[in-house]
Amino acid sequence: MHIVQICRYETGKAEPTLDALRKISRALHVRADTLIFEDDERGPDDELRLQFEALAAFTPEEKVVVRSVLESLIIKHVAQQFQRPPSKTG
Repeated sequence: MHIVQICRYETGKAEPTLDALRKISRALHVRADTLIFEDDERGPDDELRLQFEALAAFTPEEKVVVRSVLESLIIKHVAQQFQRPPSKTG
C-alpha cells in the first residue's frame, strides 16, 4: 500500500476498502475492529467485563442459555423504551 493512500485515509479524503483494512491490520498486528472503533465503542463496559470474561469458560450449551437470557433482557429493555412517554423539557 502506498504512503499517499494511507495519508488519504488519515486525512479523511478517502475511505479504506475492506481489503485495505485487512492489509493495514495485518501490517500493524492488530484486529481490524481496533482500527474501526474507539476503545469504548465495543465490548462490555467495566462493570460487566469480568462477567463476560467468565463466560468464556462456559460450555456451548451454557452459552446458548446465557445468549437467550441476554436477548430476552435486551428485547424487554427496547420494548420499555417505546412504552415510555416522551420526556417534557422546560
